[in-house]
Amino acid sequence: MGGPFDRILDRSIVFSFDRSGYTRHQRYFAPGDLQLSLAGQVALVTGASSGIGYATAQGLGRLGATVHLLSRDPARAEGALNRLRQELPEVQWASTILDVSSLAAVRRYVEASTEPIDILVHNAGILPDQRSTTAEGLESTWATNLVGPFLLTELLRPRLRPGARVIQVASGGMYTRRLSLEDRNFERRPFDGVLAYANTKRAMVVLNELWAERDPQRSYAAMHPGWADTPSVRSALPRFYRVTKSILRTPAEGADTVVWLAAEARGPSGRFWFDRSEAPTHLIPGTVEAPEVRSALWSALMADSAR
Repeated sequence: MGGPFDRILDRSIVFSFDRSGYTRHQRYFAPGDLQLSLAGQVALVTGASSGIGYATAQGLGRLGATVHLLSRDPARAEGALNRLRQELPEVQWASTILDVSSLAAVRRYVEASTEPIDILVHNAGILPDQRSTTAEGLESTWATNLVGPFLLTELLRPRLRPGARVIQVASGGMYTRRLSLEDRNFERRPFDGVLAYANTKRAMVVLNELWAERDPQRSYAAMHPGWADTPSVRSALPRFYRVTKSILRTPAEGADTVVWLAAEARGPSGRFWFDRSEAPTHLIPGTVEAPEVRSALWSALMADSAR
């Protein structure tokens, strides 16, 4: 991305993932990329009540889409909906309470809705410091970040229009991990929230590639937003936030590539993106998963989502 100096700074990670990285990368954005209309298109955004999810909904609304906010907290969902309606009263907004970690809730939501979909953004995610399990017996990080979104996409597939865009919001933290499916529910080892989070984000990127292989009628993309100042970062990573808060991106800057990917299909399906450019999926030697692990991920998600 950019010239030699930009590439040197990008290798530092810090001066790429932070606000200064976004400012540098922004110079290379194509001027007319978001000068289009999404009027008549329907978008679903999970985790939409704050942070990157809220900024994504806001950005899609500004482009004219009908936007459905999917959030798990009723009070925060109502507040987000009211703010968006005040800011963009001409947009058709809808809000539904949905905890994507609950497979039963995902099934009920899909059964109750019938509208065709053009854009599906998987933004909801958690990084807990203690292990907990869902009603279906899945570790909550695995269920929220991966299994629930997988089930939601698979059940909605008949309503995803040809050419629909499915975007997963991953994390730069996935660069530290090689995908592992062993003891994914942390039943036999001490729970490590950061490890669980990074593993699910790595799995998202692999799943994105698998979806693209299996469903050529739609466009699949994964991205990472860099380091953004969001409520989840403040609560889940307080030490990181204290050290980096002066250099964090705004939620809108973190969401920019999500909106850009959602507006229309960009490049080949199944790719990984950062700041509107295709990004490598691996930066550290030894993090590339074996082919058998990739295929095992699909089988694991099918089994876990059937609970």
